Amino acid sequence: MAEHVHADHAIHGCFSKVDVGRLKGFVSTTTIFVFFFFLLAIAALLNWMNFPIIGGTPPAAAPPPLSSEIRHEKVEFPLNCSNLVNHTTVFEPKESSTNKTCPDYFRWIHQDLKQWKSSGITKDMIERGKPIADFRLVIVNGEAYVDRYIRSFQTRDLFTIWGILQLLRLYPGKVPDLDLLFYCGDNTVIMKSDYKGRYAALAPPVFHYCGEEAALDIVFPDWSFWGWVEVNIKPWEEQLRAIKKERERIKWEKREPYAYWKGNPTSPDRGDLLNCNVSDKHDWNARLYVQDWAKEIQEGFKHSKLEDQCTHSMTLLVNPKYYDFFSRGMMPMQHFWPIRNENKCRDLKFAVEWGNNHTDKAEAIGKAGSKFIEEALTMQNVYDYMFHLLNEYSKLLKFKPTIPPNARRLCSETTEQGLLKEFMVQSMVKSPSDKLPCALPPPFKPQAIQASLKAKDKIARQVETWETEYWKKLKA
Repeated sequence: MAEHVHADHAIHGCFSKVDVGRLKGFVSTTTIFVFFFFLLAIAALLNWMNFPIIGGTPPAAAPPPLSSEIRHEKVEFPLNCSNLVNHTTVFEPKESSTNKTCPDYFRWIHQDLKQWKSSGITKDMIERGKPIADFRLVIVNGEAYVDRYIRSFQTRDLFTIWGILQLLRLYPGKVPDLDLLFYCGDNTVIMKSDYKGRYAALAPPVFHYCGEEAALDIVFPDWSFWGWVEVNIKPWEEQLRAIKKERERIKWEKREPYAYWKGNPTSPDRGDLLNCNVSDKHDWNARLYVQDWAKEIQEGFKHSKLEDQCTHSMTLLVNPKYYDFFSRGMMPMQHFWPIRNENKCRDLKFAVEWGNNHTDKAEAIGKAGSKFIEEALTMQNVYDYMFHLLNEYSKLLKFKPTIPPNARRLCSETTEQGLLKEFMVQSMVKSPSDKLPCALPPPFKPQAIQASLKAKDKIARQVETWETEYWKKLKA
């Protein structure tokens, strides 16, 4: 049975998703993971291009002065507001509608905003964060306004804004007034070490696609949920349907008995991963491939479709430094098999051997990972996470949001053509929800977070013990 390796590399420096794939896994890039099977596919979807950040931290930056200059490129978003469209649709859920409790990973919303709980968020904090941000988003009376500071990589900012516009369509009139900054790059940018002691009250709140223990970046769903045009990854609902269909082609017991990864090896961690490939000296039970980006771009990525990678079983996740909004809800040996950064080859070989000798347990891990993605990461939950995060954030504002002088009002209309427009049409919210958002669960108690971290560490230690015994037996 094959596994899919998902190597966390830096999800934007973030979830450094370096894909190591599954027992036939797959390696994600900046947002690329080493997940198995289904998880791997999602990782790829969330994974971004290829920015080597794992293993390194961004250079520390002192809190910027209020007088920092912002460069305004006057780059326009192709999202227009005509006078013919009524954008004030009312949100009217059914009277019988009851809101179920959100998935447990929603609790991290409280933790991600904890830095500003006592001080609140001031206008000065927003000003201090502007030199870091790609754009500033202001919502006033249910309408979105954007002040764009720099041109983001590819269409990250465009599809991030598009996703927020769809949230406004899903819950019209329910998203509160707010003023926020968004960073679309790879590395985390607001480091805790820069905002200790008397500087704590200066930390600018900046939204980003990933986080890490050493950073204060506020984690938000990444753009690819609404489509990643440049690599032809469809909007998440369309992509998930394709994955569900294709995974039925090969039964679990018929899946390939190797770890699998395909990606860009330019980062140190991914380059190191290639040392685990089969050679005339070693067979680490891994089949690793370098992505031919020029060829794939020319051919529309038809040989890199996520749904075509459902030929392996559980996901192998190279221990990530970064996390995205949902991944903190996943557990090793329940949703994926953990792989150490410093011991990749030996860990991979043992994981594959274990999976091939415990096919029922490997299948259970693979299916649990798939179930998590299918049930906990629906687009409804993605939107509800966005809604609750923005709602909780707005409660911290110590000022009334106003429209910046250089901001432009945005709407869900576009003059774009081709794949970009196709993905926007596919991911557009067609009508307001007839249900309430799920109910946000309360914050974790400090002891609960520590207990969870200890449980994950205990599981990792158990896997290491099994591996140590495996290698001892081979040498005996």
